[in-house]
Amino acid sequence: MAQVFVQPSYGTPEARRYGAVTLERTVAFGEHADLLDPTDLARLTALHPGGRARFWGARDKYDRRMDTVTTGDVVLFTGGKHVRAIAEVGHGFRNPAFARRLWNPEPGKCLWSNVYSLRRYRRLELRYEEIWALPGFTPGDNFMGLRFLDETKSAAVLALLRSVGDTRERW
Repeated sequence: MAQVFVQPSYGTPEARRYGAVTLERTVAFGEHADLLDPTDLARLTALHPGGRARFWGARDKYDRRMDTVTTGDVVLFTGGKHVRAIAEVGHGFRNPAFARRLWNPEPGKCLWSNVYSLRRYRRLELRYEEIWALPGFTPGDNFMGLRFLDETKSAAVLALLRSVGDTRERW
């Protein structure tokens, strides 16, 4: 079963600015090949044969958890008490220089060392209350910070996504 994790990404002006660059549109990653390890470039190209992908990232304090993320895991992008988008992870890798180039943060900002590409990105408006109603979730939880869901919660979220989405989706 796919691992599910919650990634705040639409809640702050800074996150929305980053999202406008790499979530709302795709990036021609080959244009940044000078910063990519050849193995990462090859994997990105295999997963995104058109040479373009959406990207998001995580701070270095999550390195150990991000090491568990694999192709096919599902990420919920949140902000404003809603799941705003969902996607499947393509390729994850550690590359702070690539992250800085993608998001062009102010000096001292964007301490992201982890970057991951996305497949099957889809916008939606799913209220937190719908997640809170699932077994194991706590009403009022605003999902602050990157959070990895356990297997039971992941299964419940995937079932909910199947019920609210296109039935052809394999969430």
